[in-house]
Amino acid sequence: MLSNTLNTNEVKNSTATKVDFQSLSLDKRSRVFGQISEPPYLPHRLSISHAETGAGTKARRRSVVRIDKTVLSTVDNVTPVTVSAYIVMDIPVGAITTSTEAANALAEILSFCATTGAGTTVLFDGTGNGGQALLTGGL
Repeated sequence: MLSNTLNTNEVKNSTATKVDFQSLSLDKRSRVFGQISEPPYLPHRLSISHAETGAGTKARRRSVVRIDKTVLSTVDNVTPVTVSAYIVMDIPVGAITTSTEAANALAEILSFCATTGAGTTVLFDGTGNGGQALLTGGL
């Protein structure tokens, strides 16, 4: 279970500056955090949700971790626009008994987004191979 505040380096932005969040709501299968210092007209949210479908060996769990950040448009500096990023884990929980392969898939996508080629340094600035593909629309 996550604490009510995420303020101990759990979340960092592209300059590696910590972003502090506090819990806003908690439901059975979802939780929403808001940035502690956000202006009300520019919400910055971190949400976590889980949904299970199927039964027996067909049972699956879909988990989503999502960031939604509202900022002012850089075109007119007036219009609020929202940028979102999320990771989805779709796990066949009825057909596997350990989280090893799911953990491997998660590690692979995180490392692809945060590293360049043979580099082993984790890059939070979006310059990793996968990060660049996401930011620029590149293949």
